[in-house]
Order: sequence, then structure tokens, then C-alpha cells
Amino acid sequence: MLPVYSPDSHSAYQNRITENFLKYYPDPFSLPSQTWTVIIQFWNLDLSETDILMQDCYSVLGPEPRLPSCMLRSYLLCLKLKVPSITMWVSQLRSNPLYALISGFLPGDTPGIGTFYDFFDRLWNSDSDNFSHKERYKRKKTPKGKKKGEKTPNINATVSARMIKFLKKHKLSGPDSSPLGLIFRLYKQQFLDRSVSNGLINPDGISLAGDGTPVETSARIRYKKICNCGAEHCNCKRRFSQPDCNIGWDSSREKYFNGYHLYMYVASDSSNDLPVFPLLERASRHDMLSFLHSFFLMQEWLPEYRIAKILLDSAHDSDAVYRYCLEKGIQPFIDLNERNLGNHIYKDTFYLDENGAPVCAKTEKKFHSDGCEPTRKRQKWRCPMADKEGCHCDTPCSNSPYGRTVHTCVKDDPRRINDPPRGSTQWKNEFDRRTSVERSNKREKEDYILEDGRHRSSKMWYCRLYCIMMLQHLDAWEMPAIGDFQTAFAVKLAA
Repeated sequence: MLPVYSPDSHSAYQNRITENFLKYYPDPFSLPSQTWTVIIQFWNLDLSETDILMQDCYSVLGPEPRLPSCMLRSYLLCLKLKVPSITMWVSQLRSNPLYALISGFLPGDTPGIGTFYDFFDRLWNSDSDNFSHKERYKRKKTPKGKKKGEKTPNINATVSARMIKFLKKHKLSGPDSSPLGLIFRLYKQQFLDRSVSNGLINPDGISLAGDGTPVETSARIRYKKICNCGAEHCNCKRRFSQPDCNIGWDSSREKYFNGYHLYMYVASDSSNDLPVFPLLERASRHDMLSFLHSFFLMQEWLPEYRIAKILLDSAHDSDAVYRYCLEKGIQPFIDLNERNLGNHIYKDTFYLDENGAPVCAKTEKKFHSDGCEPTRKRQKWRCPMADKEGCHCDTPCSNSPYGRTVHTCVKDDPRRINDPPRGSTQWKNEFDRRTSVERSNKREKEDYILEDGRHRSSKMWYCRLYCIMMLQHLDAWEMPAIGDFQTAFAVKLAA
């Protein structure tokens, strides 16, 4: 049958805790402060919309199911306490009354392992647990030979230009037709939107930092032969247990790994490094390709978000990306790739340095900034040998007593001519916020042990990832002080 929904389900959850708390903890205030911090967070976490959004996921017939809000809350608590597996969590729910109460269950009446996996099946809107078919041909091995500390080679600039052109022409599907549409709506409506309402994220002009990070799911690729050809090393199809994963290079750990390439967008203008949108790609994908795919998908799934700034590392340094940002009114803050600093388009009398400032070819001196024209998106520069009295160059390249002037326009070379100018204090201060995505990835992988899931399907990895993101938002919300909460909680226990 359908889960029983009540408009005051969150109040009923709180009443269930207060009615049963003293039965198992006669001296509740002897619990450590870390435990009270978790109790306060989940006490104030209203998940009643979960029951509404998941009504269609249950059959009208059959026994009464567990409330979806309690199942989601229990899994969030499992991740909060860093319990690596559902089997271990079910055991702890049965042995620890506090965990059962915080989850929303009565001690002695907690769900089993199968109930949790049934809940995950309902979160995934597809009959297949993966995006790719399990039966496919083996791919060629990743070429070896990367040196210690070496990054994945940069892709050809024309590849990013062709991919942008393709993605602009072919519209990506929205969350309604995606297998992870439901888990995305649960995350957006109950966590992301609440962070927006709390003033932690500004969707009207958000500044996003994007970066990819490896997620290792297993030590090696798991597959088995399904043919009867009899050959020891054949080229027939294999059955893969993780068809969405493959081999990639992890430059930070300096090794090859099997798993995903997680591309994450974080609100860099938020003081809490809050995640906004993730995408799991195959491990072998370059940051640039993952960025383009996830960026267009994010615009389709979060159309109300107006992106004002985008902060990226040197792996995204491509003229096509700059020009797309210019077209959409987005300020790009992208680090220059040292292997892509040539291709000057200006006259022989001067050239541009890495910060986009003109340098005199004769004197090797940088031109002086002489104002800007915001409406025309260009900046004016004056001869380095000129001052208030005029130009003092021995071999002037201009007949004007004022000295040679140069205008650098963003549209001519958007990679090195930025607004604000690359290398300026304003540009550096903004680009320094790019590390927010690295801190967010660290929290997911180390603080919430993302890679300890040991799952074999994209369904479970996305459920784990999105629930960890929910906890990141929950940690950023303002909560009552422990002393104030205990005072109010004591009144409820005595009532």
C-alpha cells in the first residue's frame, strides 16, 4: 500500500523521539556533545517532502511500507556516522536505540538490509542500475608511460570547439527523463533550495568553481567471459559488473585506477563551499570534456540559476570556452596552460604577456595602463617610455607626442585579455576562490568516505554521492546552540 503521509509528519517524528527517549536514556544529558550535535541537526531536518515526492514509487496494494522520509533520514545518519556498509548499519540500528530514534524508527522495529535496497531501487527511475549495457567488447588498455606527477595530456582545442557546437545544437534531457531525476529533486527541493532561502547561495548571479576528481570504485575492472569460442584470449563480448567505469590516471596519487571521474560544481561565493551540481563520468575522461557535458546538463537541470562567473584550472584553457562564456555573459576566470601560450595575433611592435598586457618588442617593457572602456570591453595602454611630458623613446613607433597607444579588446583574444585584467589584484582575488571546489571534494572523499562505498552500480554511487551532498548543506545551516536546545528539549521530555 502507499506510505501514509501526514502534513505534520515532521512534528510526529519529533514527538516519537520525545515519547521514547527517556525509556532508553534516563539521563539524556550525559551523552557527549558530538552526539548532541547530530541530534540537533536531524531534529531540525524536515524531510516531509520526501513522502510526497515518492508517493508514485509505491504500489497501492501490499503491506504498509516504511516512511520514505525515515528511510532517507536513516541513510543520511549512516553516512554522517561514517558507517561504510548497509549491512553494518542495519546491525547498529538494531543494537543502538539512539540511532533508531534519530532515524524515525522505534527501537526493536527497524528495517532490514533488503528494505534499504528496495528504497534505493525506488530512488532510481530505471530498470537498469547503470547507464551502459553490461555486455560489451573489451576496450584497448590505457597507454602507460606517464611520469611521476604528470597530468593527463591536454586535449586538442578543436575538440572542445566541436563539442560546444554539438551540445548547443542537441538539447540534453531534463531530470524528468533521467534515472537519477528523483534523487536530484529530493536534493534540490529539501537541501539546495533551503540553502538558497537561508542566503547561503545566490542563484541570481552565482559564481561557480568546477573541477574533476577521481573516484576509485575497485582495484581492477571486473568482467567475465560469456562466449563459448574456446579461445583463451578472444575478442568476444564480456559481461562487466561496472560498465560505467573504466581505467583513468590519478595524478595526485600517481597511479592508474578503476572508477569514475567526478566533476563537481561548487558555489565559490559561498563561505561554506556548498556543492551545487555533480556528474559521474568514466575515469578516462578529460576534465575539459567532463566540464562541457556537466555544464550544459546543469543549465538544463537548474534553468533558474544565472551563472555570473566560472572559475576553472588550466585544464579548461581553450579559446572556445572563453568565447562561449563571452556569448552567455559569463565572466571566465581560467588559469592559462603553459603549453598553449603562443598564437599572437597582434602587430610585431608589441606582444601580450601571460596576463594579457602589451609589452614593447624593442624595450621589453610593459605598457602603462591608461584607462578602460567597459561598454566596448576594451582597455587602453600607453607607451612605457611616455609620461606627463610626452614620449621619450629614442626610436618612437608613433608620430604622436603623446606616445604609442594600444587597445586590447576582449573579443580579439579572450584567453589573455580578461575583464578584470588577468594578473590584477581583483582577478587574483576572484580566482583564489577556485580552491573551494577542492575543499568540497576533500570533504566528500575524506570526511564522508565517498570511496568506501564499494558499490557496483551507478545507482548506488549516485545515491551515496547525492546524500553526502545533502549532509554538506545540512552542516552549513545555522543550528541552535547545544545548551539552548537541551533546555527546550528538557521541557518537551517533561511535558
